[in-house]
Amino acid sequence: MLLKSLVQIKEQVTTIKETATLAEALTILEDTGYRCVPILDESGQIFRGNIYKMHIYRHKSRGGAMDLPVTHLLKNATKYIPIDAPFFKIFFTIKDLPYVAVLDQHNYFYGILTHNHLMTMLSQSWNVNVGSYVLTVVSTGERGDLTDMSRIISRYVSIANCITLDSEQGELIRRTLFTLPAGTSEDTLHKIIDHLQRKEFTVPEVEDLRAE
Repeated sequence: MLLKSLVQIKEQVTTIKETATLAEALTILEDTGYRCVPILDESGQIFRGNIYKMHIYRHKSRGGAMDLPVTHLLKNATKYIPIDAPFFKIFFTIKDLPYVAVLDQHNYFYGILTHNHLMTMLSQSWNVNVGSYVLTVVSTGERGDLTDMSRIISRYVSIANCITLDSEQGELIRRTLFTLPAGTSEDTLHKIIDHLQRKEFTVPEVEDLRAE
């Protein structure tokens, strides 16, 4: 399972019990350097939420008691995903978080998926290290456009990666980014662009990955 391979399991994660005080939580956060960590119940199985260093500092600066339980400043209680969550649920849940809690089939805390690990996985799927050029191809989004564009490019090279943007309902144009494989020559690149444009597909941008 792809998600499971990206998750830091519970034994590798710094967590705080829900009975800990804010002072104890701040010590753990300062010692580890993390900006937030998960809060678990006493059994260490149930995810309660997250505690953030900045919220403790703010509370302390306002004269708040530091012997209050860590749950006093608990955040993100509903920010978790099941271990078998589909990609889009993962992506939109983690969007504004440093990590998202992952629960197993019994809804017990399994571990965390960090924003950094997800971005690393996406960058690997982009095939930047084995690509040559990224073509931005603009179409009207009509049925069959993706097939036609792919068929044209495939006449010259294999397609290392493809991602479609601007897919909101009502969009008048669609941008599709094609990564061409390593070894694609400039001559082949120009032949692909010319062919796409003859079929009324616009190529407004070409990124040379080798120049990065």
